[in-house]
Amino acid sequence: MSTVIRLTRGGRRNAPFFRIGVYDTQTRRDGRAIENLGFYNPLAKGDGPQVNLDVERAKYWISVGAKPSETVASFLARQEVTLGESAKNRARNQARSKKRLAAEKKSGKVHGKTKAKEKAKATSK
Repeated sequence: MSTVIRLTRGGRRNAPFFRIGVYDTQTRRDGRAIENLGFYNPLAKGDGPQVNLDVERAKYWISVGAKPSETVASFLARQEVTLGESAKNRARNQARSKKRLAAEKKSGKVHGKTKAKEKAKATSK
């Protein structure tokens, strides 16, 4: 069972409120959590915290293989939680692949093939 730490939306229209929880990867966005770790209130005013996160439980779930979403990873980074090397490598690889795809689009290649070859295949069929 693969697990992920991600946000679940709550609240009402124009007043979002998010719960931070651990979910099975197959669970829908607002589905049942394995464990709730905290909340994120983007509209917090006054003395109330904007992010409340149980850091110790988050560290535990990451240690057993849960992958935090980008947003949750940024919350953990603010709390000075070091993510494992695999999370850092995954983020680095995603950035590299985005740059590579952008460069291929710019140069006229589509997944290693030129646009001319793609057109030739399309017209021959």
